[in-house]
Amino acid sequence: MEDIIEVNELTKAFGDLVAVNHISFTVKRGEIFGFLGPNGAGKSTTIKMLTTLLRPTSGSAKICGYDVVKERDKVRSCMGIVFQDRSVDRYLTGRQNLDFHARMYSLSKEERERKIEEVLNLLELKGKENVPLSNLPDGLKRRFEVARGFMTYPEVVFLDEPTIGFDIKARMDLWDQIKRAKEKEGTTVILTTHFIEEADYLCDRVAIIDQAKIVALDTIDKLKEAMGTDVISLEIANHDNTAFIERIKKLEWVRSVEEYGGSLMLSVKGHDSRVPELIDFADQNGFQVLGIDEHKPSLEDVFVHFTGKTIREAEGSGGSNRAIRARRRRR
Repeated sequence: MEDIIEVNELTKAFGDLVAVNHISFTVKRGEIFGFLGPNGAGKSTTIKMLTTLLRPTSGSAKICGYDVVKERDKVRSCMGIVFQDRSVDRYLTGRQNLDFHARMYSLSKEERERKIEEVLNLLELKGKENVPLSNLPDGLKRRFEVARGFMTYPEVVFLDEPTIGFDIKARMDLWDQIKRAKEKEGTTVILTTHFIEEADYLCDRVAIIDQAKIVALDTIDKLKEAMGTDVISLEIANHDNTAFIERIKKLEWVRSVEEYGGSLMLSVKGHDSRVPELIDFADQNGFQVLGIDEHKPSLEDVFVHFTGKTIREAEGSGGSNRAIRARRRRR
């Protein structure tokens, strides 16, 4: 499949702060491509550059063959966007919001009416379209925003943290709507999220972004395969991890060892459980295992492997809000 998005060394700096640091990637036509990372990692800044809302400091990007700096109007004509911050008019009905958006793109009356019916069916909003959005729950309001993103026959739709603030049921409902819309319309979808399960469920490929850089990029299956056959998490008494790591790395079936939060995560090879061998190894070398768990690699394991921390830990660190603080200082 052809590349519909091409990004090369894209960078954005706010004074001394580098919010996006020389990232490069391509997106194939028709895929759901996800940016997974903690708040403040650079996801939304990247989306704002790709959608022409921010001018890059350096590097380049093309959407549908158009340069995001030199051909902004052409870029905007081929995309839809659902912002992280809510942007519908809550005093208008869902239909009125969709109609107003279509008018801004100069769709004829016949096109507007036809497309409104299409997206109402696509996002399962029939029966709710004539209700003021202020009278609808947040989940339905957000679905109208997603519907609006598909209104103008876009080749690419950007969804910036589409389910933030949702409970898990509303989140899963919207995931299914997004998948259905993408499959029926054949649209390329670019998703930013800090929810592991959202990226795992929706995305064909994922770029893990941390501290302004892409640290891993591939299909989810291949990212998980990079972890090894199984993952073992364990905790050693007295947290004597350094000495234990030095010795455990010498075992030929241990592919990698990561330390986070006082625990160890081992990526191991082999088709049989390695837990008994690991416990025996600890006993023979004078270490006491306090807790141990073996499982197949998850996307959370992948994130920890490439960043050294969970997303929750990354969001709790001071560095995750660097860009916000820098923008406030510049005001």
